[in-house]
Amino acid sequence: MEQKKTSPVNALIIGLCIVVSCVSLAIGLAHFRSESSHVITATGSASVDFEADIIIWRGSFSAVAYTSQDAYSKIKQDAELVKNYLTSNGVTDEEIVFNSVDISRTYRDVYDVNGNYVGSEADGYQLTQDVTVSSSNLDNIEKISRDISSLLDQGVELSSGAPEYYYSDLDALKLDLIDKASINAKDRIDIVAKNSGAKLGKLKNSSLGVFQITAKNSGTSSYSYDGAFDTSSRYKTATITVKLEYDLR
Repeated sequence: MEQKKTSPVNALIIGLCIVVSCVSLAIGLAHFRSESSHVITATGSASVDFEADIIIWRGSFSAVAYTSQDAYSKIKQDAELVKNYLTSNGVTDEEIVFNSVDISRTYRDVYDVNGNYVGSEADGYQLTQDVTVSSSNLDNIEKISRDISSLLDQGVELSSGAPEYYYSDLDALKLDLIDKASINAKDRIDIVAKNSGAKLGKLKNSSLGVFQITAKNSGTSSYSYDGAFDTSSRYKTATITVKLEYDLR
């Protein structure tokens, strides 16, 4: 069976199509390279050291008794002692929040006459309550969180957590850093353009980096890909970056 031969006209059309495709691809690549080489990009940064103005301290205390009524009576008494301790040290009622009481059963191990473990049985109740203090008096709350010996002396089994530190005007601080980082990025672009003899065109693109809050003097090792937010340090450093891209004329 004979194969159909391609006519000269069809061959010419196919050849022209291939040539046109190659030329279009070459023009596109040349345009892309031209566009890519006629921009200038720089990343600016800004940072500021600041002191937290809000402190949050959390503690918890518990009471154990054979009946739930006795345990509740004990933890209610302990809560009153904790509140008196806080208010006598300058903490206002508005700064103190007592959370709801958690209750759980307690169990003891049971052994037979030969000393073999045979199981456990309920032997009472444990009630636990958390207390949270939020204040702008950082020095006072720091002192209170460290000195709970008087409560221990009164029989209150209080566990003290580490204070957390926050800043009340974080939005204003962030906006100021964005402004300074943008200026820093533009200054870098101006220097590069000046030294290379290029003339800047319009702003083509801008992007904001991740906002980082770290402990002061902790360095970039504390940075996080999603943005660090330190609450353990009273003295902090906030950092942000801004990337600008300009056309060149």
